[in-house]
Amino acid sequence: MTLPTPIWIVLGTLALTACAAAPDRYVIPAPQIADQQRIAFRSVEIRKISLPAYAASDEIAQQGADGRVISDGGLLWADTPERAVALELSRHLSRLTGARVASEPWPFETFADARLELRFESLIAGEDGQFRTNGQYFVAVENGRERSGLFNLAVPFDPTGGPQSIAAARGQIILDLARYLAANGLR
Repeated sequence: MTLPTPIWIVLGTLALTACAAAPDRYVIPAPQIADQQRIAFRSVEIRKISLPAYAASDEIAQQGADGRVISDGGLLWADTPERAVALELSRHLSRLTGARVASEPWPFETFADARLELRFESLIAGEDGQFRTNGQYFVAVENGRERSGLFNLAVPFDPTGGPQSIAAARGQIILDLARYLAANGLR
């Protein structure tokens, strides 16, 4: 025979749940940009960013030496990763090139000269102190040469520096990707 749970146990459990700590959220710091690069377009629309499931999650993930992806539900990105990466790339490409760059939906009346799509295979911090990304980019142009290519980048970070170190490395790798795209995909 099952007895009903006493009300004080239910209330106590609810009180403990309400007191549980909220997860920590981490903002990606914006790295400084001092250089300029010319590209072949006056305007670029970042149409689609496709991330792997672990990288699209709000949880900050790391890859162990055995290849296993580990995350902690208490450590979260401050913004949804696909939106954040699109905004970071827009900001970096705009500052690097002087072009009008925005993520979709395109906010201007006239269409962009080029449309950029990125499909990430990986975007992850490794326990070895390397933040890596690789994948493919596509540049669609209405009247001109369309392009595609592969990217494979890594930046070092301090694995003992915690989530702040991982966030700074992700910010740097997206800037490095913007430089790579400006030099290789948008010229």
